[in-house]
Amino acid sequence: MITQPGFLASEFPPGPEVFDYKTLIPSLEGSPWGHAFTKLTLLVWIAVAIVIVFFLVTYRNPTLVPSKKQWLAESVYGVVRNNIATDIIGPQGVRFAPYLATIFCFVFVTNLWSIVPLAQISPNSHLAFPAVLAVLTWFIYIGLGIKKHGFFGYLKHACVQPGVPWLVQPILIPIEFISNLVLRPITLAVRLFANMFAGHMILLVFTLGGVALWNAGPLLLKPAALGSWAFAIIMTLFELFILSLQAYVFTLLSATYFQSSISEEH
Repeated sequence: MITQPGFLASEFPPGPEVFDYKTLIPSLEGSPWGHAFTKLTLLVWIAVAIVIVFFLVTYRNPTLVPSKKQWLAESVYGVVRNNIATDIIGPQGVRFAPYLATIFCFVFVTNLWSIVPLAQISPNSHLAFPAVLAVLTWFIYIGLGIKKHGFFGYLKHACVQPGVPWLVQPILIPIEFISNLVLRPITLAVRLFANMFAGHMILLVFTLGGVALWNAGPLLLKPAALGSWAFAIIMTLFELFILSLQAYVFTLLSATYFQSSISEEH
């Protein structure tokens, strides 16, 4: 085993334990905080700090002609507000833009850890973190529906298909209830988790496959090891695209759920 330098690193090559939320930070192992403050927890808190500091710094002294930092922050917020919140929800979507922009930035930064050296894993590769984000979106989604339609009105809005013969309603109502009120946070969380978990595993396969081939002994396997590492670099660039796409999809689906709650029709 080779121990990598850095407080975020783990033993190399990493094993299945990297997906355990109880994975300890080597520098805190044995301390009172060791079991409460894990590697994934640390990555999440750093991501929160990055997002907060980024917007505080870029908007500290806003100008009419924006600086590069201000332009970047305004562009991120503008894309979420105009291309997601307003396009999906409509004019009312502007009031959801701060939440959606926050979710987008947070998911993007936590996903980004999967390709950052020494960190090597996204917290979203552990189901608990996407589940918390999905449940938060689900609470807002349900709350908006109840506020708009009332409790029983929202149940009717979410579960009863207008224009469907009443003989078919007993079949459709349980399906709509499960689909709209039960499965949505589950599918939202699992989609993010599965993509980040799979991406991490693919990078490990090519990276550790190259290590295994290089250390195998026969000289003929050395080019195969270099090829495996080349694919690891290519897949890292592809993973950058995937992690950005997953942040966008999570935000887009959240906006879609909000729109379905406040719409007049099913």
